[in-house]
Amino acid sequence: MRVLVRWSVVVGVLVVALGIGGLVPQAQTQVFKVCSDISWPPFEWTDAKGEFVGFDLDVMRIIAILKGYKITIQNLGFDSIIPAVQAGQCDIGASGFTITKERAQVVDFSDPYWESNQSVLVRADSGLNIITAFKAGNKIGAQRGTTGAQWVEDNIINQGIKVELKLYETYPLAEQDLINKQIHAVVEDEPAAKVAVKASKGVLKIAGIINTEEQFGFLVRKGDPNKLLPRINDGMKEMKKKGIWNNLVEAYFGVDVNLERVTQCWADLKGYLDKSQPEAYAENMAACMAGESYKKP
Repeated sequence: MRVLVRWSVVVGVLVVALGIGGLVPQAQTQVFKVCSDISWPPFEWTDAKGEFVGFDLDVMRIIAILKGYKITIQNLGFDSIIPAVQAGQCDIGASGFTITKERAQVVDFSDPYWESNQSVLVRADSGLNIITAFKAGNKIGAQRGTTGAQWVEDNIINQGIKVELKLYETYPLAEQDLINKQIHAVVEDEPAAKVAVKASKGVLKIAGIINTEEQFGFLVRKGDPNKLLPRINDGMKEMKKKGIWNNLVEAYFGVDVNLERVTQCWADLKGYLDKSQPEAYAENMAACMAGESYKKP
């Protein structure tokens, strides 16, 4: 009897020490997949080493740090992202999505995080302006599935103006055809158009701005089954409160944004994100892009 009691005590101690049966689950960090069309600087692009850079992606990384989950990032064609989110193959869409009534019927959006207008991009030597760019017979480029393409459909083609709308898988492909004189103009969001002009070294220019007053949002599956939107919205508020947001805006959308420079700054400083130090990362990114001294992690 004393032997049985003794063994009962031992077993009891082991149960307390290990948890019942040793099977008490440990809390696991949630991992969510972010899908993005990583071909649209300054919001998202790929550097020479194949790493993903850009404002949208940094926001996603930093919110994950602030809210205690992890993300993986998948490069996916723009018009494939919403169907993938609907199917549960992606948890978050982060690719400069304009919040529209049509999209809001099939996915849910975060609070707006960016405002933009459409721009008309032409060759600097073309002599075209925002009116003549759309004269009958001209070829207009836009990325498939974008509000830029939809604007051309609604406001040019459907109004009886006989232009040809050429759709591309990415905006850089459209811009390259414009440089090569294969099309007459490209309609795309203003921030990306400014980067394209800078990268073209004087070949391209913005002929004019179309005041569409669009708002960008991050998107999730309808009904938000993973309860991500409160975390994303709160994360953006926290970024703004801590000064992270303004520093990222300065880094990616400053007066003299240079993709080579921002890519190098990101490579030098991304270690701060690996160490879960988003404030130090954003502060040093802004300093690096301003040509000021900065501290590597």
